[in-house]
Amino acid sequence: MQLVVGKIGRAHGIRGDVSVEVRTDEPELRLGPGAVLMTDPASAGPLTVESGKVHSGRLLLRFAGVKDRNGAEALRGTLLIAEVDPEERPDDPEEYYDHQLIGLDVVLLDGTPVGELTEVIHLPYQDLLTVTKPDGTEVLVPFVTRIVPTVDLENQRAVIDPPAGLIDPEHAEVVRSEADDAEDSQ
Repeated sequence: MQLVVGKIGRAHGIRGDVSVEVRTDEPELRLGPGAVLMTDPASAGPLTVESGKVHSGRLLLRFAGVKDRNGAEALRGTLLIAEVDPEERPDDPEEYYDHQLIGLDVVLLDGTPVGELTEVIHLPYQDLLTVTKPDGTEVLVPFVTRIVPTVDLENQRAVIDPPAGLIDPEHAEVVRSEADDAEDSQ
């Protein structure tokens, strides 16, 4: 199975280093020296990681055969793809690969069906699960233990405990602050 593990950013320096937007929780495994990565577009690869380092909070990689800034800049925007055994699991039992989650049935605590998990969106501070309801509408569910207490890969389902209004906006509770009340009375 192929997983996107990074996206090449701009060139860094004159020796062929590139910055990489990491899209894996295991960069040392997927993007370490010697790793051979497929690319999108395919014409840019495969690329073999020659070396890597973290500089000012960014991952910088150098690929075999890319020896100057022009070569590095030509790779900008290229997706890095690793071949992963579909049966492989992250070391941490609380972590999941996207492909393990996509397609799970999403149900409430009481077993009421909500929809199907169709996408995992990775944001800087938390991940969101896209749940497609039977009517085709999509709901974004924060992937935090409080809201998604159970992921059951064996039974192919994710159990959620959403706050009022997250799944059905018509059931949202409107909370008014004292400031809102003061504005209304003016």
